Amino acid sequence: MELRTLRYFLAVAREENMTRAAELLHITQPALSKQLKALEDELGKKLFTRHSFSIQLTEEGILLQKRAEDLVKMADKITSEFLTLDDVLGGDVYFGLAESYQIRHLAAAIRKCKDTYPDLHYHITSGDTDQVTEKLDKGILDFAVLAQEPNTAKYHYLTFPEADLWGVVMPAGCPLAEKKTIRADDLFGLPLFCSEQGWNNDIPKWCGNSMDKLHLEGSFRLSYNGSLFVKEGLGYLLTFKHLIDTNPDSGLVFRPLTPKLQTNIYLIWKKYQVFTPIAERLLEMLKSAFSGQ
Repeated sequence: MELRTLRYFLAVAREENMTRAAELLHITQPALSKQLKALEDELGKKLFTRHSFSIQLTEEGILLQKRAEDLVKMADKITSEFLTLDDVLGGDVYFGLAESYQIRHLAAAIRKCKDTYPDLHYHITSGDTDQVTEKLDKGILDFAVLAQEPNTAKYHYLTFPEADLWGVVMPAGCPLAEKKTIRADDLFGLPLFCSEQGWNNDIPKWCGNSMDKLHLEGSFRLSYNGSLFVKEGLGYLLTFKHLIDTNPDSGLVFRPLTPKLQTNIYLIWKKYQVFTPIAERLLEMLKSAFSGQ
């Protein structure tokens, strides 16, 4: 299986049209069709369902798409790393980020690094712990930011200077908004939204034996999406402070949990990781910035 063929496959999967994909790839449609047919023969699976004017991935095609995307990203990253091994002034650095207000500390360090090394190029992807650590383990990312204690057997880490504060985002006019802080029994029986990671790892630490009295209406990877459901009166969002706009015009308010619940944020990287020169310099800046606050 050639990397070029996987790029062809991803182009067709993205465009859902053989003609458009062939034009973007600057090859003829018959040549592209031949390559994809050879790929299906090699794997022994049908990857596409062909319609009159479009192409749709089969279940096997969807699986290959995910694997191929990771392989192509990894290959591109390897190429980029080798091209910049002797470049001490620039290059690419890849991050996978949890959703947190503390990301501002990372952004400040990157800005400072770019002031010194203008040819630094950084790439950001977002996700929960499972998503970003999977890409980190595969070598697609250089660093990941987690809202969960890292596995010290696999990763080195820095702890961000501050922790995130948990609370509830709710409509400004609801009765619960009259409280200054929110206790677990205030939420009994109410429809709640939360990230799956937060619901499984953080909220049980806060409410203890009362967890079975809380009702998870739905889970969201992004707090912003959850806030839209809150605006529609569908429930209450458990999330970090500062992630949702709760200014007076927003129609929403944030109330902290009591007893206080906080989550530390961590920057992690693989043990025995070999960094490019620019990634090494950025890491040194991050270590200095985090230890000095």
